[in-house]
Amino acid sequence: WGGWWFWDPVENASFMPWLAGTALLHSLAVTEQRAGFKAWTLLLSICAFSLCLLGTFLVRSGVLVSVHAFASDPARGMFILAFMVLVTGGSLLLFAVRGHRVRSRVNNTLWSRESLLLGNNVLLMAAMLVVLLGTLLPLVHKQLGLGSISVGEPFFNTMFTWLMVPFALLLGVGALVRWGRDRPRNIRTLLLTALVSTLVLSVLLPWLLEDKIIAMTAVGMAMACWIAVLAVAEAVQRVSRGTKTSLSYWGMVAAHLGLAVTITGIAFSQNYSVERDVRMRAGDSVTIHDYRFTFREVRDITGPNYRGGVALIGVTRHGEPEAVLHAEKRLYNTSRMVMTEAAIDGGLTRDLYAALGEELDNGAWAVRLYYKPFVRWIWAGGLLMALGGLLCLADPRYRRRKPLPEAG
Repeated sequence: WGGWWFWDPVENASFMPWLAGTALLHSLAVTEQRAGFKAWTLLLSICAFSLCLLGTFLVRSGVLVSVHAFASDPARGMFILAFMVLVTGGSLLLFAVRGHRVRSRVNNTLWSRESLLLGNNVLLMAAMLVVLLGTLLPLVHKQLGLGSISVGEPFFNTMFTWLMVPFALLLGVGALVRWGRDRPRNIRTLLLTALVSTLVLSVLLPWLLEDKIIAMTAVGMAMACWIAVLAVAEAVQRVSRGTKTSLSYWGMVAAHLGLAVTITGIAFSQNYSVERDVRMRAGDSVTIHDYRFTFREVRDITGPNYRGGVALIGVTRHGEPEAVLHAEKRLYNTSRMVMTEAAIDGGLTRDLYAALGEELDNGAWAVRLYYKPFVRWIWAGGLLMALGGLLCLADPRYRRRKPLPEAG
């Protein structure tokens, strides 16, 4: 269907634990380095696991309608719900009764890494609550007898985007500030340089790559550039000074750069994508964003368990051949189900899609064409974040063996 995120309830069910888990990882850094945020870290642990159970309940019980939902089984849903209530309720009860034993008494100044990480945590959990509200509100509204409502993309995009802007600001600065106490003037020059670079790049890159500037793209690129510029600048400073760095540090850099790459992909694909539904016959051409799509022919094809047709669509850019797309429409023999196999030509900075629709009169066909810029950067950023996690796991500090205490 040409998209990458639909704010579907099942997608949201997997996204909420990721947000809570990310907040937990950053909170654990404070607990490890400063013995702070202990109670908050425990609460985040309970929250992250409870959201995993909630997601399982939403997917398996059938209480929410989703294109990704598994087969509905009310009995299984009741079991998962009971298990979730038992685990979450028991954990929160234990936390309420004994949580005071792990409270931290660490005094942090406003301009310290701990305070910035706390702000990071608050914004991540606020974003999680937005997703939770948008996911469960239609269900609650219907169960209360107030009718059916739909919470769609505009709500999520608006609320989530403006929570992520300050999150990106804190994320870029957080790694530069010292633990305990610091002064802004210590990194003033670096911040000013990063600010100027971010403002220039956030306007220049969309104009150079897409020939026009869209406000939301500039906002997204400002977030990505701010994170990337500060992460790279701080890493270069460490290397040039000969500062000893651990694998965990490089994992953090990789994860932050991965987020910047993903934000870049989101900013461009959301605002510069083009979708056209056209009527085409052999020899017809359509131009989309400098790419000329020419409908050549439709050939009959026969597979092991299907038959159908494949459309050959040539693509050129400025007169130079780019690709030949093979969009198929298949009729499966046993199920008699008609399936569309989209043709995709992927590249570093854009993807081209073609989907063959219904046959019309006089040899014409309905064809859907897409231009999707930087969509692969979304997945590349995710892989880079995963690499950052693996680097952190490989840090030798977490694999040191301690000698066993002597008997007696």
